[in-house]
Formats: sequence, structure tokens, C-alpha cells
Amino acid sequence: MTRAMESEFARAWAQLTERLTGPLMLRLILQPVVAATLAVRAGLSDARANRPAYLWTAISNRDARRSLVQSGWRDVGMVFVGACAVDAIYQLLEFGWFYPLQTLIVACALAIVPYLLVRGPVTRMARRRRACR
Repeated sequence: MTRAMESEFARAWAQLTERLTGPLMLRLILQPVVAATLAVRAGLSDARANRPAYLWTAISNRDARRSLVQSGWRDVGMVFVGACAVDAIYQLLEFGWFYPLQTLIVACALAIVPYLLVRGPVTRMARRRRACR
């Protein structure tokens, strides 16, 4: 790796970690909470319809993958777009420049990751709870 690439990675890492403080910091809490709330709603719906856990099925079942990704995107797409927009505003305010790759990283971390981590376990817990009744 060249020094220029190392310096770009160092700059990008520093800018990504700077987002943990400063203006618009509240989005780091609100956007994952909204994504997780949507995942809970979808997970409960999966349990009622007796569908399997989301992420594992999306990874392991090639036939169902497309419909699962579309379903997840319908749920979390607006949160993702909002996260992109807010991060773009943050970058312009703080750095005076827009870094699209950083925006995608932040939006994935704030919207998609919480959704993926919550939907499947909620489905499993809701299904177990229904079975105990």
C-alpha cells in the first residue's frame, strides 16, 4: 500500500470516528432505533405468518433471497435514504466536501445493520412465546 492510500484510509477513518461527537450526533441514536423498531414490527409479522428468521433465511435460501431483500428494503429503505441525506449534510457542514463511500458506510451502520440484527431474533422470540401459550 502506498503512502497516499494509507493517508486516505487514515483520513477516512478519522472522519468516520469524528461523527461520534459534534453536530447531528443525535442521529446516531435515532436512526438505529427507528430501524430496530421497523425490524421488530417485521419480525412479529414473520412470527405470525410462521416465516423463518430473516437474515439466516436470506443467506441460506437462494430461492427466497430476492423477496426477503425486497421486503427488508421496503421496511428500512427510507431510514437508509434519510441516513444518507443527514450524513451528506453533516459532511458538507463539517468537512466542506462530500465523500460518498463514507455516506454509504454510515447509512449501512445506522439503518441496515440494526435491522438485520433485530428482525430474526424477534421472530424467534415471538414464535417461542406463541408456542408457550
